Amino acid sequence: MAQSVCVILFLTFITVGMILGTFLQLLQFWNLEKLSGPSPWVSNKQSAFLHLGLVKPEILSWSPRIILFRNFLTMEECDYLKTIAEPHLQVSQVHDTKTGKRVTTDGRTSYGTFLTPGQTKFSMIQAVEKRIATFTQVPQENAELLYVIRYQPTEYYLIHHDYLPENTMGKGGQRVATMLMYLSNVVEGGETYFPLAGSGNCSCGGVAVHGLCVKPNKGDALLLWNMDLNGKVDPMSLHSGCPVLKGEKWTATSWMRQGSARGFWNTKKWTSEAFKRSHTAN
Repeated sequence: MAQSVCVILFLTFITVGMILGTFLQLLQFWNLEKLSGPSPWVSNKQSAFLHLGLVKPEILSWSPRIILFRNFLTMEECDYLKTIAEPHLQVSQVHDTKTGKRVTTDGRTSYGTFLTPGQTKFSMIQAVEKRIATFTQVPQENAELLYVIRYQPTEYYLIHHDYLPENTMGKGGQRVATMLMYLSNVVEGGETYFPLAGSGNCSCGGVAVHGLCVKPNKGDALLLWNMDLNGKVDPMSLHSGCPVLKGEKWTATSWMRQGSARGFWNTKKWTSEAFKRSHTAN
């Protein structure tokens, strides 16, 4: 009898704790939105998605600072991003650290495209960008245009940092953080690998490595801080995209700057060529 009472009390304690935890999470979201002003999507399902607390944060590493958000995107949002990006995919390029120009390299074998300023006005894209700003507390205007990438079998991105060489930063300053959103599951391979995070071994494209590997899961998102708490670039943020072995890997990336990164895109002088010159997926 006494044992049964103890079990009931224990289960009651766990239940109350879960309810209290959910309440505190919702209260935090309410405070975040209150600080950032009225939401343009308070009455639609995107707001319900946020307020129901379906997004589950999980701290993966303190150095570098990495947070995994489960259920960050809906399945509909993932498919929508893929659909509007696919017709415009081009060979991914990187910054040449010496010249600052866009170049192709064997270190990155994938196809990608930035969304256009016009596409960012779509209600679903606005909802995604608002959610990124809410969870990172980085102003929406500090984010570069979303970059959608497709990796097919054998394609990868070698070890790199997302922060920029000083001679290529331009408007907006340094990249403070990266939000990497998974738009698809991957049958095998395609992990995001952090060699300087974690303390164990993991699989990167079928190869055993030391560090932290995150397997793509459709709808999840990784938040990586490229700068430390002292405002300096963090060398520990080194990472790579492991080779895809089976299936396809789709991601959408938001790079967030120190200052506004949107002003240039909204001017009348904007052209497609100027856009290409001013944006590079590092």
